[in-house]
Amino acid sequence: MSERSGVCAAHDDAEGAIRAGGASDRSGVSATHDDAERAISEGAAGGWLEQLELRARLRAKAGLDRRLRHRAPADEVVDLAGNDYLGLATHPEVIAAAQAALGAYGLGATGSRLVRGSTDAHRQLEDRLAGWLGAQSALVYSSGYLANLGAVRALTRPRTLLVSDAHNHASLIDGCRISGAEVVVTPHADVAAVEAALAAQPGRPAVVVTESIFSVDGDLAPLADLHAVARCHGALLLVDDAHALGVIGPAGAGGVAAAGLAGEPDVVVTATLSKSLGAAGGFIAGPAPLTRHLVDTGRTFIFDTAPPPAVAAGALAALELARGSDGRRAELADRAATLVRRLRAAGLPVSDPAGGVVSVTAPGPETAVAWAADCRDRGIAVGCFRPPSTPDSRARLRLTVNVGVPRADFDRAIDVIVECAP
Repeated sequence: MSERSGVCAAHDDAEGAIRAGGASDRSGVSATHDDAERAISEGAAGGWLEQLELRARLRAKAGLDRRLRHRAPADEVVDLAGNDYLGLATHPEVIAAAQAALGAYGLGATGSRLVRGSTDAHRQLEDRLAGWLGAQSALVYSSGYLANLGAVRALTRPRTLLVSDAHNHASLIDGCRISGAEVVVTPHADVAAVEAALAAQPGRPAVVVTESIFSVDGDLAPLADLHAVARCHGALLLVDDAHALGVIGPAGAGGVAAAGLAGEPDVVVTATLSKSLGAAGGFIAGPAPLTRHLVDTGRTFIFDTAPPPAVAAGALAALELARGSDGRRAELADRAATLVRRLRAAGLPVSDPAGGVVSVTAPGPETAVAWAADCRDRGIAVGCFRPPSTPDSRARLRLTVNVGVPRADFDRAIDVIVECAP
């Protein structure tokens, strides 16, 4: 792994993984792989569409192809794959709020936030998000991905050093890449490595970049320790709280609040609205001067159409419900513990979850795909994560807890996962 480039094997895309794997057993690509890739690079494969088809075949041979699955409104599959942790996406109050805004504003925002896209629904949502997280201000984006790109870019100055956890989400990785800054990728959750990276370049502006609850394995970053190290070296701490918001912390305010860091002037928080709030979009929360800077200069904010007002209104209703949902959070924690206990009792290697994400290691990519397909054939949707989308080259089933799923269905889903295990 190159520390200067900030790119490790886990961060590369599928085609990069195929190229790096060559014809080795790890890649699952046949001995003709080198010739095929040489044909691509030399343009001998014909036109660009033919080259794309050839790349698709190579990905399929390596077990790296992906399929879209479209669900109907009456879908009866038990969901252990989505991110609707608190089951609020279909809550009657959320639906009613979105319907009212839909009637008032129409389908779309009709413009970017700086043109005609900002509405009272967006303003109210931003105010309530800031209050929930204990931040001075918040700014809503059309996706969590764009929020992360915008946050990393906004915190990057000339000579800025970005210290990024090896297990960070693709949106943070891409934010680091396009920032143009030097990136040091540190081993996962390794505070000593972060401190060493900062100490090696004293006096340089720096940002420590991490998730709170990590999206692949569901473990919790040592946020308090990371903040202490960052502050000691004059660095900022950027935390993607997507999988912790609504799930942990006081009133569900997330991992940063749970670590006692809410409102700290050297901490910036990003998150999505699409997980525990069951909506869509993302946001950045932090000091007011940061929000002003983002409005004035943030390209992923300025040049993007605003989230629909109906989505903002629905997210606001979900936020109010989430703040008072200690019972739902307790149920989520109980289900996650039950899931881990029963899977371990069956001899399956399982992660230690801090929230609603539970990771189960599979023997390999093809096995993971077959395992997930067998579960789906029996009415259970599970996540299937394979290299290079995983940070450590391990294939997994990623299971997520949704307290909106009836408990009997949840318990049956665990039975199916165990019975379908390779």
